[in-house]
Order: sequence, then structure tokens, then C-alpha cells
Amino acid sequence: MTFPKPYADFVQRFRVPGGFLLLGAFVWLSQPTWLSIAASAPAWLAGMWLRAWAAGHLAKNEQLAQSGPYAQTRNPLYLGSLLVTAGVVIASRHAGLAALFAGAFVLIYLPVIQLEEEHLRKLFPEYAGYAKRVPSLWPRWRRERGRARFQWALYRKNKEWKAVSGMLFAFVLLVVKAAW
Repeated sequence: MTFPKPYADFVQRFRVPGGFLLLGAFVWLSQPTWLSIAASAPAWLAGMWLRAWAAGHLAKNEQLAQSGPYAQTRNPLYLGSLLVTAGVVIASRHAGLAALFAGAFVLIYLPVIQLEEEHLRKLFPEYAGYAKRVPSLWPRWRRERGRARFQWALYRKNKEWKAVSGMLFAFVLLVVKAAW
């Protein structure tokens, strides 16, 4: 799916404020139970693990990430975010939130992925070959050999702790709502 550049540029600027609007809808509409929170754990834990793994392989704008999860999908951070969001939606027990978050992913994150790929094509000449070998979002799991290893320094540099903090905040909100 290709989006017009003006729309993609608008979405790039809107995604952070849009995230706060989604958070507001989540806080207002979620109806978690202890069971729904427990059922959601595999999705959001897998998403956080994937995001952390990806952050430890990503040297933004310095080299093309092709190791770790980047050998399986070109966008493991977005896939991880999608899994975390699925977990939050499962915990929320609200179909409207599922539709809202799915729409946001299609209308916000897919255009952002498109813009980032255009940027990477300009920055790294080898990106075209990489894009032919590795799927954009849905991974094609295959064994990787002799590649770079996870680096805690990159994890810290990419400030992945912010995603962990956001996930913990959402989790605490769910627990507080379930307790009421």
C-alpha cells in the first residue's frame, strides 16, 4: 500500500499527538479484568522482547540494520509495537478499541514505515537488495549466521526504556482499572 507523500508527511508529524489521543481513548474505554490482563501478557511481552532485541541491533542512520530481528523483518520495532498494542487491546476487553487501534496502525504507522523506507533507500545503496530479501513487516523466520550481536550500548542509545516505561504505564492503568 502506497500513500501520497503529503499524507505520509502529515502523519509523521501527527503520530505522537495521535498517540496521546489513543491513550485517552484507552483510559476511558478499557474494561480490564484480571483474566484479560493475564491473557494479554504473551502478546505484550513478545512485543516488548522484539522491540528490545531490535533496539540492540539498530545504529540509526549509521549503518543498515540487517542482523538480529532485522534479518527476519525490516520493521521489527513496528511489529513489536503492534504486538504490544494487541496485548493492550486484549486486556482492555473493548472491541471499539481494537477497531480504533487497528485503524491507527493502518492510517498512521504504514505511511510512517513508507517514509522511513524512502529515507533508508537514499541513505544506504544496499537497501534495495535488503528489501528484496527481507519482508517489510511480517517476518520470514530463517536462521541467521555470522551476524552482529545484540549491543546494550545501542539499546540504551535508542532509548528503548521509553517504550518499556510506556508499556508499564499502560499495564499499571489496566491493573488500577481492574481493581476498581
